[in-house]
Amino acid sequence: MKYKIIDKSKSEEIAKLAVCLTNEIIERTGIKHFDVDVPLAIDLCENYVSNGLYHVMAAFDGDKIIGFGAICESHSLYAEGSFGIIQEFYVMPEYRSKEVGKSLIQEIVGFSKQQKWKRLELCTPPVPEFDRTVEFYQANGFEITGGYKMKYAIA
Repeated sequence: MKYKIIDKSKSEEIAKLAVCLTNEIIERTGIKHFDVDVPLAIDLCENYVSNGLYHVMAAFDGDKIIGFGAICESHSLYAEGSFGIIQEFYVMPEYRSKEVGKSLIQEIVGFSKQQKWKRLELCTPPVPEFDRTVEFYQANGFEITGGYKMKYAIA
């Protein structure tokens, strides 16, 4: 396996994996949390990556992307500066028992140190359906900070 930050030429592959992620969440919870438009996701990924708003660390098996972590920078007083947010994280199911996710997290942490970020944050999918996901992140150095992910839709 190899891991690297991708450029916009891989946006279509990343968008398709992001759809796999959202579909898995919908299937497990039985609630349609997302309505992903693939062409829009591709355009957004290309735009965000090109403009440096979004960094995507990809895991490769040969030339095939088998997982990714999409990270953006944020800033806060409580974090005492800049930090990274893992917006999406996905590894194809057939690679999950091969420590691809663990290695992908390690690569993201290395990238975050290069950016001089103070911390990484993420939001997990809904529990209890994704308890194993929470356990995965905890086993890889993340701590539960409490609260809920909330949104306010601006139409």
